[in-house]
Amino acid sequence: MSRLSRNRRAGNQVMAQINVVPYIDVMLVLLIIFMITTPLLETGVEVDLPQTVAEPVEYKGGAPLVVTVARDGGYFIDYDEYSRESVDGQRLLALVAAIYKRNAKLQVLVRGDRATEYGRVVEVMVMLQSVGIAKVGLLTESPEES
Repeated sequence: MSRLSRNRRAGNQVMAQINVVPYIDVMLVLLIIFMITTPLLETGVEVDLPQTVAEPVEYKGGAPLVVTVARDGGYFIDYDEYSRESVDGQRLLALVAAIYKRNAKLQVLVRGDRATEYGRVVEVMVMLQSVGIAKVGLLTESPEES
């Protein structure tokens, strides 16, 4: 009999196991890094909304489509997978038309920075009207929120 077969009978078999301890260490380090960096990430577009005293409008149709006109005149869209995505005028029209085609009861809101020219906000409203959106709401900020 060969020596290899005798060792296997005696219980000296080769063990095939994965040592997962280093993987756990790496996962804990990554978890700590993500826990520290997540609050530091800046979210959203900095917009200084005009302040008014108005009653909030209730809408029960889900999340609205929000188009933001930034201080520098840039456009941002915020809806589902398009989270504060910077777009130009043509891309804005295409995205809004596609989204509105899927959901014609969608509420559309425009956020305009206080320092933005009035004409830029009106241009966005006209662009939204050109794709078939008849009702557009304007977002403001109440004085106590600022």
